[in-house]
Amino acid sequence: MKAFTEYLYFHTKKRQELLNITGQVEEALSKSGINEGLCLVNAMHITASVFINDDEGGLHEDFLLWLEKLAPFGKDKYKHNLTGEDNGDAHLKRTVMGREVVVAVTKGKLDFGPWEQIFYGEFDGQRRKRVLVKIIGE
Repeated sequence: MKAFTEYLYFHTKKRQELLNITGQVEEALSKSGINEGLCLVNAMHITASVFINDDEGGLHEDFLLWLEKLAPFGKDKYKHNLTGEDNGDAHLKRTVMGREVVVAVTKGKLDFGPWEQIFYGEFDGQRRKRVLVKIIGE
């Protein structure tokens, strides 16, 4: 069995953004030389997410609006923010959207269902963050 590791880095311009990172993960898979196995994509920051869904702009707006209703931004809204932070909402949003995804690798390709794509969700951005891509297999 082989293993391959690559890190992706993001520095979003906005506090909250959803980025399609499928192409970058596919590039890592191509570099790995692995044809059959598993690909883990993991947000390495507690206010960021990796998830799979459809690449449709209206849906992405719906996600952000829904998350804002669940956990609205506000310095006075969260006990976490009493420590001097202002990102209590971002921690909750990440928990809802998830930390990582695992995608099967079949014949050297990510084995997706219809319309599936990999996204990086940023909920406390405007600084550099890291995503791990770990691919194992043969």
